[in-house]
Amino acid sequence: MNGEVSQEQAEKIIAMLTEGGAIENVNAPLALRLIPLAEELDNMELVERLLEHANSCAADELESGWVKFERLRYDNSSIDNFVELAAIAEKITDGSPLAAAVLHHVGLLYLGAEQYDDCQVFTTRSMRIREKIDDKAGLVYSLAVLEACDKRQNQHDSALIHGTRRLELLTNLNDQEGLMESLADVAHTQATLGSFDAAIDLYTQSLELSNELEDVSGQFVARWGLADICEIQGDYQTAMLHLSDCLHSFIAFGLPAPIQIRQRLDALTKLEAPSEEE
Repeated sequence: MNGEVSQEQAEKIIAMLTEGGAIENVNAPLALRLIPLAEELDNMELVERLLEHANSCAADELESGWVKFERLRYDNSSIDNFVELAAIAEKITDGSPLAAAVLHHVGLLYLGAEQYDDCQVFTTRSMRIREKIDDKAGLVYSLAVLEACDKRQNQHDSALIHGTRRLELLTNLNDQEGLMESLADVAHTQATLGSFDAAIDLYTQSLELSNELEDVSGQFVARWGLADICEIQGDYQTAMLHLSDCLHSFIAFGLPAPIQIRQRLDALTKLEAPSEEE
């Protein structure tokens, strides 16, 4: 579902390309693309082997830069090392995509460390490079980080600006999964600002997309958000309907439902009980 590679498929791909002497025919870019598959299989020995092979067969300075970036990420290296690599990448011929990716990663590291000013500085630098090279998919990622950074600082008006631009880009790219997630993010911001009608409309669009994509996680986020708004407006019955639908989606997919759904349904039932007795 959703075009994902199964574990069995990943194992076959890895085996075909790396067993015996086959890895000698793998170039550096392909080796780097195989690393996520090896990580999914929890084969850290193969990850190390792929990194070493990519390093040894890198065709030029740019490929070496991408290999170093992957090595730094794999080693959980310090932020300073990533910043140094970004500065080097900006001087390499055609190195702008690498510089943007490294700067974006630095922004993520600062976001995780709750150093929001630094997060915004490096993410904005990455975004400017992506704008220059017309990397629309990369811009989506930059805007998502800035949106998250603003939300964590309760700067919701600014978050709404970034989120709205992200929505426009995803619409133009026809990225349905990204659009589903972004609609829910902007809906949450609108709800936080008290714009409930706009939030309901956005959550509903996100829910429709998640139904089309058969994405149970997306359904959960949208229905949970709609239930939040119903509760705020005192419409507990409709909130319960949204949560019940959410519970049934997990059951339909044969997945364990998050315990929070049942807990919240129980709480809402208790809220409804007194009014039913009157």
